[in-house]
Amino acid sequence: MTAAPLLFAERTSVEQVELGNELAPRFDAAGLLPAIVVDAASSQILMLGQMNPDALERTIVTRQAHFWSRSRQALWRKGEHSGFTQTVERMLVDDDQDAVILLVRVEGPGSCHVGFRSCFYREVDLDSHMRPSRLLRTETEPAFDAAAVYAGLPNPTKL
Repeated sequence: MTAAPLLFAERTSVEQVELGNELAPRFDAAGLLPAIVVDAASSQILMLGQMNPDALERTIVTRQAHFWSRSRQALWRKGEHSGFTQTVERMLVDDDQDAVILLVRVEGPGSCHVGFRSCFYREVDLDSHMRPSRLLRTETEPAFDAAAVYAGLPNPTKL
């Protein structure tokens, strides 16, 4: 699927991009745009994904969150393996149209491939002076059994 002219406007001026009423996204040199995903009901940050033009278009058209997987080099719909889909209720675009926020309803217990509700289940302990910096859990227990849900699939985390 390619970027449809009816969905994305050509970027013609700073005024059009910053103050206009047309979606004219700016993808980075790799063809990607960051997408912050937030639970629409609780405001919990669930994940940060990357979208290429196809993922952005499919998300708008279907209201199902789609992303570009940098580790798999493939387009994917969130929840296609787990069933924990993200239905987009609102989409916000930033001032220069190079990032979006998706406010979603998650159909399931979580969004993280590790099994937690949020991919942001740890925080940096800013009061610690340990080297390396210490991480603290913000979610103590997984929301689901990731090994069972993703059985047979490769782990997307790369070293």
